[in-house]
Amino acid sequence: MSENPISPKHSPWPNRLAVALALATFPLIWVGGLVTTTDAGMAVPDWPGTYGYNLFLYPWQTWLFGPWDLFIEHGHRLLGAAVGMITIGLVAVVWIYDSRRWLRYAALGALALVIFQGVLGGVRVLLDERLVAMIHGCVAPLFFAYAASLVVFTSQSWRDAPDRPLDPAGQRLARAAWILAGVAYVQLVLGAILRHPLPDAPSLFRGAVLLHVVVAFVLLAQTLLFHISALRSGCLAGRGVRWASLFTMILVVGQLALGGATWIAKYAWPAWLESFQFAAAYVIEEKSIAQSLIVTAHVANGALILAVLVMQAWSLSRRFFRLADAACALETHLVRAAA
Repeated sequence: MSENPISPKHSPWPNRLAVALALATFPLIWVGGLVTTTDAGMAVPDWPGTYGYNLFLYPWQTWLFGPWDLFIEHGHRLLGAAVGMITIGLVAVVWIYDSRRWLRYAALGALALVIFQGVLGGVRVLLDERLVAMIHGCVAPLFFAYAASLVVFTSQSWRDAPDRPLDPAGQRLARAAWILAGVAYVQLVLGAILRHPLPDAPSLFRGAVLLHVVVAFVLLAQTLLFHISALRSGCLAGRGVRWASLFTMILVVGQLALGGATWIAKYAWPAWLESFQFAAAYVIEEKSIAQSLIVTAHVANGALILAVLVMQAWSLSRRFFRLADAACALETHLVRAAA
C-alpha cells in the first residue's frame, strides 16, 4: 500500500531536518578525518569541556588564533555538538508531524547513535586509546549512512512510491545494492584499522593492507556490474537509479585513485617505480597540507560512497519489496504491544 500523506499534520520539516543532518554530518567526517590525519586528537586533554571551559564558552580568540591542533580539535567538538542539536530537532519534528511509529523510533535511533558517537569521542580523549579511536572512526560513516536513510524515509518520493508487483529482477537489484553497501562498510572498517594501527600488532596492519586492496577491487567490480544491471533494467529501475549507479561508479573509481595517492603521500611510491627519477627523488612531507587533504578526502569519499549506496538500497527496496506493507505490519505490532 502506498504511503501517501499519512496524517493531516504532514509537513516538509522532517525531510528538511534530515537533509540538514546529512549535510552537517559530511563536513564533520572531513574535520574528524583531519583530526586523525594531523594527530590532533589529544590537543584538548579534557572532556566534555575544553581546558576547563564549557565547550561553548571557550574563548573564541584562543580557538581561532591558537595552534592548528587546538583549532581543528575544538572545531570538531563544536561541529559534533551542532550535529547533535540538529538530531534533537529532527526527533522533535518527526514526533510532531509524522504519525509513522517506525519512523519515530528510527529518529530516536539516530539520537542514540549520535550520543554514542559523542561518548566514544570523549572516551578516546580520556583514555587516549587507539582502539577507541578506531571504533569512533567506524561509527562515523555508519551514522552518516543512517542520516542518509532518514532523508529517504522522510522524502515525498518514499510516501508516493506506487504499488508494484513483486518483481524478481527488481528485488535482485535491491539485494545487489545492499551487498554493495555491506562491502563498502567492510572496506571502511579496514581503512579504520590502517588509520589507527595498534603498535603491538604489525601483522594485523599487514593483513588489513592486503584485504583493503583486495576489497577495493571487489567493490569496483561489483559497482560496475550493478551499474550494468541498472542500465539493462531500463524502465524497471528508473532514471534516478541509473544516474545514481553512475555517480557511485565515479565515486568508487575516484576512491581507488585517492587510495593510491594516500599510500604515496604517507609511505612512498611502489618499489617497482624506484628506478624512475620522480619516484626516487620523492620525499614524504609528514602532516603537510597536501598529505592531510589527500588522506582525509579518501576517508570522506569512502563515507559518501556508503551513504549513496544505502540511499539506493532503501529506494529500491521500497519499490520492489513493499516496505510500506511491512512498516504497517510493524506499527500494528507496536500498537498491540503497547496496549
